[in-house]
Amino acid sequence: MARRILVPVDGSSKAQEGLEYALSTYPEEEITVLHVMTPFETGDTEDHPLPQDLAEEWREQAHEQATDILDEAHTSANEHGVDISTAIEIGEAWRTIVDYTTENDIDHIIMGSHGRTDNSPLPLGSVAETVMRRSPVLVSIVR
Repeated sequence: MARRILVPVDGSSKAQEGLEYALSTYPEEEITVLHVMTPFETGDTEDHPLPQDLAEEWREQAHEQATDILDEAHTSANEHGVDISTAIEIGEAWRTIVDYTTENDIDHIIMGSHGRTDNSPLPLGSVAETVMRRSPVLVSIVR
């Protein structure tokens, strides 16, 4: 039975490297590529929600961006001759990745070391580090 591998992507070069690693190393496994739309980046919180019209505009733009990122993932998968499935979720990135892992019986997470907003000289970005610490399954970090 094939293992279920989750590859979170955010459009960054490190996320793409994580996807490329998964596609080339585990072509026979069930690979799901996940993009998490994070409303907290816009200041939308429970205490200070965005007005309805701005929330809808954010959701449309974020979904369009997510679709573009996942289309790129399909292109990469096609180049490797690998079938993938994709998913879009909304929430805090690390928590959504860990929850998705549990809810979908994922066996292994493969992700880039840093996201699109992290130019840190540190070896891991905050999302990768937190996923690694909290994940119930093996996490491979691609640097």
